[in-house]
Amino acid sequence: MTLQEGIPGREYVVESMELPIETERRLEALGLIEGGSVFVLRKKRRGAMIVKIQGARFALGLGITKKILLQA
Repeated sequence: MTLQEGIPGREYVVESMELPIETERRLEALGLIEGGSVFVLRKKRRGAMIVKIQGARFALGLGITKKILLQA
C-alpha cells in the first residue's frame, strides 16, 4: 500500500520510496527512511497529508505520498 492510502491515526513502516533522488535524499534528511516509521495525522482535501516523522510534523503532497510504499 502507499502512504496516500494510509489511515489517519495509524503508524506505518516505510518499505521503499520511488521518488526522484533529490526528493528522496531530502526526505531522508528529514528522517523518512526505509524501515522507519511514519504516523499519519491528517489527510487534506486535495491529497496532501500531515504526517509525523520522529516527532516532527510535515506536510507531504499527493505526488510524493503516492510513491512511498508501506509494509502491509
